Amino acid sequence: MPSRRVAVIGAGAAGLVAARELLREGHAPVVFERAAGVGGTWLYDDEASADPLGAGGVHGSLYASLRTNLPRESMGFLDFPFVADEDSVDPRRFPGHQEVLRYLEAFARRFDLLGLVRLETEVVSVRRGGDASWSVSYCSRKLAGAGSDLEEEQSEVFDAVVVCNGHFAEPRLADIAGIDGWPGKQLHSHSYRVPDQFRGQVVVIIGYNPSGMDISRDIAGVAKEVHVAIRAAPAEMESTTAHAIANLWLHPMIHRAEEDGSMVFQDGSRVRADAIVHCTGYKYNFPFLGDDDGGDSVITVDDNRVDPLYKHVFPPRLAPRISFVGLPFKAIPFLVFQLQSSWVAGVLSGRIELPSPEEMMQDVAAFYTDMEARGRPKRFTHDLGAGTFEYEDWLVERCGLESIEEWRRVIYVTARGRIRDRPESYRDEWDDDAQLLEQAHRDLGKYL
Repeated sequence: MPSRRVAVIGAGAAGLVAARELLREGHAPVVFERAAGVGGTWLYDDEASADPLGAGGVHGSLYASLRTNLPRESMGFLDFPFVADEDSVDPRRFPGHQEVLRYLEAFARRFDLLGLVRLETEVVSVRRGGDASWSVSYCSRKLAGAGSDLEEEQSEVFDAVVVCNGHFAEPRLADIAGIDGWPGKQLHSHSYRVPDQFRGQVVVIIGYNPSGMDISRDIAGVAKEVHVAIRAAPAEMESTTAHAIANLWLHPMIHRAEEDGSMVFQDGSRVRADAIVHCTGYKYNFPFLGDDDGGDSVITVDDNRVDPLYKHVFPPRLAPRISFVGLPFKAIPFLVFQLQSSWVAGVLSGRIELPSPEEMMQDVAAFYTDMEARGRPKRFTHDLGAGTFEYEDWLVERCGLESIEEWRRVIYVTARGRIRDRPESYRDEWDDDAQLLEQAHRDLGKYL
């Protein structure tokens, strides 16, 4: 089987497991990472963006109090368990972000990946060559005393590129009528770290996915009032309100902002607020893939649809020489990253065959038609949701791997339900699932 020299962009969970799977398949990966350490989004940076609503050159989006929203047992890679042991600094079932970073660092050490990673090296351009190769241009940052100097741009040629740069760095903002004349301060969750700046204030949080849930409660500990605008049916909102803390209220989405500082919600209620925090998610962004004659314009992003991608991974007309690992959400993330990476590595070696470009394009078109028929907006293209297990099984079959243990899925479904029903306490109420977790630990024991 041919061995390919492969550029992997990003050394987060997706990039690290992609490098490991490429190595296993006999390829020669080189991992480019803009930060000073591995871990990607799990590498905490207490310095937030100078632009409270933009990325501002800051990659990290973690807030200080963040804990996982899945039990650690279900988060780990298939053959490298994420379980509490004598080395765990944070042995909780839903640990803080520091424990996840330690896990990823341990994974990189265990599989000798650190020597493949070029830290403080940012990819600035990826272009196709005339012989099916790819030219990757990058700048590396070299520490020089107290400051740092940016070296001149350099380029190298690779047989293939795997894009693993994550999707939690480019803020997506709510569109609010009248916001330009609203006098308060605004912040995206990307730039949120600690709640101190909101002490004694009235704060409106937009969005109630996991980050919105966490940040609203974090801020409620110091704020005068916290009002959360959520996209939900009245019955759902009423149910969730039962779990709200004393100074936290839920509302429908915002209708408009007014110059006197008021925020008017869709039901006509209003509050005069000091600040807004947009917990409204992120945009997929690949600044190194341009629109010029290098040929990368065949990959576009429209309303968070990376288009066209066969099974969220391969652009049909460029496959298999460029691929994307880590785009899906509402899934068991590290598990999906590993399965996608195994598929990519096997396809590059020729062990696994892809359909023809025409067949892949037909599959993409059918997927889009089905989304449209079900009324699913483009922004949910990479939302696996209820289809996550079907997607995992499809990848497992393609890669010739063993079936996924059922307990991983049971834990995942249980956790998702508890986030919805008990947002303030689900992380610390897991003892009643002891039998399920015992089975998980028995299965994981063969890797320990």
